[in-house]
Amino acid sequence: EVAGESGGGLVKLVMTGKYEVKKVSLDPSLCNEGDREMLEDLVVAAINDAVHKVENENKDSMSGMTAGIPLPPGFKLPF
Repeated sequence: EVAGESGGGLVKLVMTGKYEVKKVSLDPSLCNEGDREMLEDLVVAAINDAVHKVENENKDSMSGMTAGIPLPPGFKLPF
């Protein structure tokens, strides 16, 4: 699982390695402001932050698994 956030921590979420959002946390100050568009943008940014973290963890995991396998130059996994 990874944690994504946006707005300096005002919106936080937890996502699995299979890109499932498990939890979304909103700072109470966002609920009082009534700015729906800003809140929507912050949620999208937090999801994108978590997606990038999952992709990086998957890439790092794949690199560790293929570290000892001799691959031809320019050959990349996954296919």
